[in-house]
Amino acid sequence: MTPEDLSSALTACLQDAVDSGEITVEVPPAVKVERPKNREHGDWATNVAMQLGRQAGMAPRDLASVLAGHLRRTPGIAGVDVAGPGFLNITLDAAAAGELARTVVEAGAAYGTNTALAGHVVNMEFVSANPTGPLHIGHTRWAALGDAISRLLRASGAELTAEYYINDAGHQMDVFAQSVYNRLHGLPVPEGGYPGEYIQELARQVSTDHPDLKALTEEAALPIIRESAYELQMRDIRDTLGAFGVHFDVWFSERQLHASGAIEAAVQRLREQGHIEDRDGAVWLRTTDFGDDKDRVLIRANGEPTYFAADAAYYLSKKDRGFTEKIYLLGADHHGYVGRLKAIAACAGDDPQHNIEVLIGQLISVNGAKLSKRAGNIIELKDLVEWLGADALRYSLARYPADSPITIDPQILTSRTNDNPVFYVQYAHARTQGASRTAEAAGVDRSAFDASLLTHPTESDLLARLGEFPSVVAQAAQFREPHRVARHLEVIAGAYHSWYAACRIVPAATDEGVGEITDTNRTRLWLNGATAQVLANGLDLLGVSAPERM
Repeated sequence: MTPEDLSSALTACLQDAVDSGEITVEVPPAVKVERPKNREHGDWATNVAMQLGRQAGMAPRDLASVLAGHLRRTPGIAGVDVAGPGFLNITLDAAAAGELARTVVEAGAAYGTNTALAGHVVNMEFVSANPTGPLHIGHTRWAALGDAISRLLRASGAELTAEYYINDAGHQMDVFAQSVYNRLHGLPVPEGGYPGEYIQELARQVSTDHPDLKALTEEAALPIIRESAYELQMRDIRDTLGAFGVHFDVWFSERQLHASGAIEAAVQRLREQGHIEDRDGAVWLRTTDFGDDKDRVLIRANGEPTYFAADAAYYLSKKDRGFTEKIYLLGADHHGYVGRLKAIAACAGDDPQHNIEVLIGQLISVNGAKLSKRAGNIIELKDLVEWLGADALRYSLARYPADSPITIDPQILTSRTNDNPVFYVQYAHARTQGASRTAEAAGVDRSAFDASLLTHPTESDLLARLGEFPSVVAQAAQFREPHRVARHLEVIAGAYHSWYAACRIVPAATDEGVGEITDTNRTRLWLNGATAQVLANGLDLLGVSAPERM
């Protein structure tokens, strides 16, 4: 019996009590169950009687007693106690609890997926670094978090598109091209230009791809350099993210937004919505009508669109492509964007509380990390991956809420000890695989399964932790918090290690060899496999591998 099964049973008991006239309440669609802190209080607990007592016009303990009577008649329930002001403490019989092991194994990679967000059509935009230089340490966190959140939302039934917005229009691209041109000709870095060695690398590659480039005038060379260096830098960004296990469904070009006339069309649409004001020769969007701290210029007096105009057109593009929910993951220096993005949504006729969500992530630091030799003044993502490994980085970044600053200790992340959280979880998975190989060699298989044999306290604890996994995934998706999954995997790993130490899958050796193999051994192999599956599924949601050997 899973927590979801128990929740459904409680809902059915409430409905039975209503139908019999014992109570009068509006039956909730789901009843929350939790693991009690004290294991002596049973396997699961619920405070539903305390929540509905006033509505029922009864003392919560009296309502709990009514529910307990119905619940005790439910198959798979070994005991129900009313505690405190109205808690229901529930104990499952061993067979009902143990059946979860077979459920997990048979579900395979689908175990943990749910339909909590079914019907949600989401655009998730993250990283979106300017294509003028390498990805750095800040992008590392947004890449890991954005990808993990995307995986969680999909696992919870959402139809999600992961999108990278390429800021390939505007002044910074001109400066980028000029920086490459100057380096190609041995000239100083232009004012406000890009000084890293990667610019020299780009200059060499552009020159190789266009051998006659040096002979061209600056006016003729710059457009070629701009396009060629841009494509090379975008290839580097894609390759770096790919090596980090992050892939996007859509790479959306700001330049194409300008070329398609989308900005002019967006201004016209917003004007028709009644939120445009012409003032001092410029075109303004009255975002203060929707809580922004000041109105924003869309078109300057010289006729040039602002970055904000592109932001507005980009938002409308997402709306037109059918995304009812747009999630932006932005860095700590983008707090000022929240109000204006929500104001754009409101001006576009959307509900800022529902149709747009802006997640702000805090900065990270890595002890001992060195500035990139190529970029000069940043710590590159690819250097961090080479140094610490993609798994260690992704897990450690997903392990904390986005809004908490992180300082990563490489000494811990590169250690093969239980102090290293990713090692602790990955080792648990590798241990399940080693146990499976040992069992196979000894002749233990899954030819039998008797859930009632899983009676050891460590078995009931491990089963309960595995049973909680789907609800943890659903909550992590709902709150955009991958760290919930990471922390729960650590709990599962701890429960598994305790079980492994207490319960044998392979019988103890005798003078004649392996002892008698019983259905207990075979059933424990199912539980071992269930643990392996949940650990693998959880690690995959974080974009982390589940090794078979370590």
